[in-house]
Amino acid sequence: MSRQPIRVLIVEDNPGDARLIREHLSGARVTGTLAPAFQLVLADRLAAGLARLAEGGIDAVLLDLSLPDSQGLDTFVKAQAQAPDVPMVVLTGLDDEAVALQAMQAGAQDYLVKGQIDRDLLSRAVRYAVERHRLQADLRAMSLTDPLTGLYNRRGFLMFAEQQLKMAHRFGQGLLLLFADLDDFKQINDTAGHHVGDQALREAAAALRETFRASDILARLGGDEFAVVAINALDQDAGAVLVRLRRNLEARNAARSGAYRLSMSIGSVRCQADHPRSVEELLAEADARMYEDKRRKRTLSSAASG
Repeated sequence: MSRQPIRVLIVEDNPGDARLIREHLSGARVTGTLAPAFQLVLADRLAAGLARLAEGGIDAVLLDLSLPDSQGLDTFVKAQAQAPDVPMVVLTGLDDEAVALQAMQAGAQDYLVKGQIDRDLLSRAVRYAVERHRLQADLRAMSLTDPLTGLYNRRGFLMFAEQQLKMAHRFGQGLLLLFADLDDFKQINDTAGHHVGDQALREAAAALRETFRASDILARLGGDEFAVVAINALDQDAGAVLVRLRRNLEARNAARSGAYRLSMSIGSVRCQADHPRSVEELLAEADARMYEDKRRKRTLSSAASG
C-alpha cells in the first residue's frame, strides 16, 4: 500500500453517522509515520458526491445507499457510472443488506452495516477495497484473460488468487476456492463438434458470472476446467453457492434446445485466516474433491441405468 494518505469521499446525509465515520478514520495514521492515513471529504447528497467525483482525485468512496436524493441500488449504479475506476464501499442499515449484496454483485468492493462499524473494521475495509481495486486494475492491464470465455486464464488466476490470499490472511478474512470441471465435455466435442464445445464453455463461464460477485476471481484454467475464489465468504455460504450455480446451469439448459446438457462436477475448500495455505494446496484439495463429486455422479448414473 502507498504511504500517501488515501483520499476518501464520504457520501452520508445523517450527521451522526457522518461524524462517527470521520472520527473512526481521522485517528488512523500511515504506518511508521505521524501522517494521517486518510484525507476525508464529506457530501450529504448523491448529487454533491457525483460532482466531487467528477473533479477527480478521490481514491475510495464510502457510499450510503439511502440518501435524500437517491435510494437503494440506483445510488450505487449512478456513483459507479460517474467514477468506474474508484473503489466503493457501500453503507447500509440492518434491513437493507440484500440491496448491499446486489451492489457487490454490481461491482462494489465491500459493504458495511451502520451501527456495527468500529475503527479497525472501517479502516481495514477502505484499505482492502483500495488495494484489491488496484490489483484488479493491474490485471486488466495485462494479458491475463482467456480469449474464449473472458475469464482469467491460469496465469491470471494464480497471480490474483495469490495476492488475494495474502490480503485475506493480513486482514483476517477467509475465502472459498472452487474447482469445477464441465461434465462430458469430450463427448460434446466428439458428437457435436468443437464449435459446440466452445459454446458450452462460454455458457459455463456465463453461469459462473451469474452465480458469483463481480469482486470474486473467476478463471478458466484450461480445457474444461474452471476455478473460483469467492472472497470473504462465510462457512454457511458454500452450500448455497453450489445450489445457485447448479440452478443457473439448469436455467440455461431449460432455455436451450441443443445437443448437450450443461453440468459441472465441483469441489470446494475453505481457507481460514488463522490457517494459511498456498493457492496450489487449495487447488489440489479442491481438485480431489471435484473428482469425488464426478465419481459419485458416475456411480449414481450406473446404478440408475442398471
